Amino acid sequence: MNLVKSKVVLLPCREYDEEKIYMLLKQGLDFLGGVETLIPKDAKILLKPNLLKKAEVEKAVITHPVVVGAFAGILRESGYENIVLADSCGHGTTQAVIRGTGMDTYLEKYHIPAVDYSEGVKTAYPQGVQAKEFILPKELLEQDCVISLSKMKTHALERITGAVKNSYGFIYGFHKAKGHTQYPSADSFARMLIDLNKCVAPKLYVMDGIVAMEGNGPGSGDPVPMNVLLMSTDPVALDSVFSRLVYLKPEMVPTNYHGEKMGLGTWKEEEITLLTPDGEISMAEAVKKYGNPAFNVDRTEVRKNIWTRMAGALNIFQKKPYIEADKCVRCGICVQSCPVPGKAVDFRKGKGKPPVYDYRKCIRCFCCQEMCPKKAIKVK
Repeated sequence: MNLVKSKVVLLPCREYDEEKIYMLLKQGLDFLGGVETLIPKDAKILLKPNLLKKAEVEKAVITHPVVVGAFAGILRESGYENIVLADSCGHGTTQAVIRGTGMDTYLEKYHIPAVDYSEGVKTAYPQGVQAKEFILPKELLEQDCVISLSKMKTHALERITGAVKNSYGFIYGFHKAKGHTQYPSADSFARMLIDLNKCVAPKLYVMDGIVAMEGNGPGSGDPVPMNVLLMSTDPVALDSVFSRLVYLKPEMVPTNYHGEKMGLGTWKEEEITLLTPDGEISMAEAVKKYGNPAFNVDRTEVRKNIWTRMAGALNIFQKKPYIEADKCVRCGICVQSCPVPGKAVDFRKGKGKPPVYDYRKCIRCFCCQEMCPKKAIKVK
C-alpha cells in the first residue's frame, strides 16, 4: 500500500516584491494541482489573513499586504468573482486593522470587500474531540470556502503560531477570549484548534514567512528574515516545516502533536513531500539551505514527572507574564484583554502605576502579552 504524502510547497523569497510573489504563489498553486482543483469556480471565498491588531507592517504582526494582494490578484485573474476578506481580530475590527497598511489598497484594486463580523452563530460540531460547538461569525458561514493566509510567528502558549493557529480568527468576538478560559492549557487549546480547523475546513493554507516574528510573539516580538513562503492543504505538515526551519522539533508544538493524533494532518518527515521551484527537496536539505538555528523560539523540553505535576498544582515554576514598568504606558489594553472573570491583571494600585497580576487567577493564556501595543509584557 502506497502512502499518500502531504505536499508542502517552499518558495524562496527575500523581499515583498508584488510581481515576484505573484509568480511564486501561482507556481505554488500549480504544484498543488492548480487553483481550480482546490476551489470551485462559483465558490464564495473568504480570505483569512492574520490581523492580530493594528501595527506597522514592518513589525511582522500581520500577514504582509503584498502577499494578500498577490493572492487576491491570482483569484481575480482566474475568474473568481465572489471574494471577501475578514478576521476576528484580537483588538479592533478588520477594516480598522487594515486601514493604511496597503492591504486596503489592494482590496480596493481587486474590488474585494473587507468584512467586519456582526453576529455570532452557535455551530454544532458533535464529532469534536475537545470542542463540541463553536460560535462562528454569520459572515463566515455564508461563504463556501476559506483560504488561510497566516504569518510565521512565535507564540507564548503554543510555541509557534502558523497555519493551524491562524484559524482561531474564525471564532466570533469576545468568544475568543472566553475560549482561553474554557481551554486554558496548551494541550487543550491545541485540541480545540484542531477541532476548529476540521469544522471550518479551509481549502488552502498559505504562510508569509518572508519576514517572520521571533522572540516575544505573536504581537511584541522582533522581525527576522526567513525568506520563504509556504503553501499546503495540510496545515500540520506546513507548521511542521516551519518548526524544522527554526530548529524546533515539530512534535514539541502542541498543534502539531495533537493535529497528527486527531487526523488533521501529519508532522512526520517521511509523510511529507517538500516541493520547491527547483524540484523536490529533502527536509534536511531544506533546513540546511533555508533554516535559521538562531531563531528565537521556545525549544524547552516539557518533562512530565512528579515534580512538574507538583509544580503545576502549587502554581510555581510556570510561565508567567510580567510587565516591564519603564515600557508600560498604562493604556489598560492588557486589562481589557484578560478573559478571566474578575480579571487576573488590573489597576489595583491606581492608573498612575502599571497594572498588577494576581497569579492565583492567571490562566497563562497570554492574551495580555499578545495585545500589549508597547511590548511591555514579557513571559518568564
